[in-house]
Amino acid sequence: MLESIVFSVLNGLLYGMLLFMLASGLTLIFGMMGVLNFAHASFYMLGAYCAYSISQVLGFWPALILAPLFVGLLGALTERFGLRNVHKHGHVAELLFTFGLVYVIDELVILLWGQIAVPYGIPPSLDFTLFTLFGSHFPAYRGFILLVAIAMFAAIYVLLVRTRVGMIIRASLSHPEMVGALGHDVPRIFTFVFAFGTGLAGLAGAMAGNYYITEPGMAFSMGPIVFVVVVFGGLGSLGGALAASLIIGLVTTFAVSMNYSVADMLNSAGLVIGPDSMFGGLLNINFARLGQMLPYLMMVLILIFRPRGLMGDRES
Repeated sequence: MLESIVFSVLNGLLYGMLLFMLASGLTLIFGMMGVLNFAHASFYMLGAYCAYSISQVLGFWPALILAPLFVGLLGALTERFGLRNVHKHGHVAELLFTFGLVYVIDELVILLWGQIAVPYGIPPSLDFTLFTLFGSHFPAYRGFILLVAIAMFAAIYVLLVRTRVGMIIRASLSHPEMVGALGHDVPRIFTFVFAFGTGLAGLAGAMAGNYYITEPGMAFSMGPIVFVVVVFGGLGSLGGALAASLIIGLVTTFAVSMNYSVADMLNSAGLVIGPDSMFGGLLNINFARLGQMLPYLMMVLILIFRPRGLMGDRES
């Protein structure tokens, strides 16, 4: 029992930090530009595929650096020649543009890399056991993902809160005319923010692509949950995205690992619930089957009772 709890916590933290790596870029883009980028998970997928292709030639470590930079460059081009032109038509035009971009990127990935998964594997230098607990092994690559995610959060926080660059970026959202009057190029700042956000998505893809599976459906599998994280944590709140990622990661992991139902819990307390009783069938549904649904239920509840999210300052 203790072994299950400890490893569920570790796996929940790992999943949560992977969600944060992906959600942080989307949070920055929305928080600084007001753009809800539907194609964010597609840039995450591009990061995984680019890292795979680069690793085939240069190895994993150069790929871990070059893939996010390449995805960030694509993000900069997308903002400069796409979003900047449709921004004047309002948020609906931006949403439609990024929504169409999802299908363009998906088709390009299939054309370039095919429809089956590519063999993007964990590097041999990190393919060992970090520690053994209760007879179970914790891989070193999971620890590496946790370390990178924590370092990324610290770097983003320092950049935005403790540096002059971060001050200019935050001021550009609320007072763009004043920032422009002080001599700063506000459109270029927005391009940098979008490139930085998509680059973070590319980094998440490069890290998670070999931990999970690099295949054309990976964007679709991660796209909905990252929006749940952003809404649950609060639109534009980096701290909220971190808290929401950890909560959702832990709740989902614990639910999937629980091999019993509400009826089993009530029965153990002396309340016998038969399958033919009222709500008996519903109460007998296994928690493991509900695990993937819980984040969306949590999002619905947060929208009902706290529309701003956990730490957001905008209405979701």
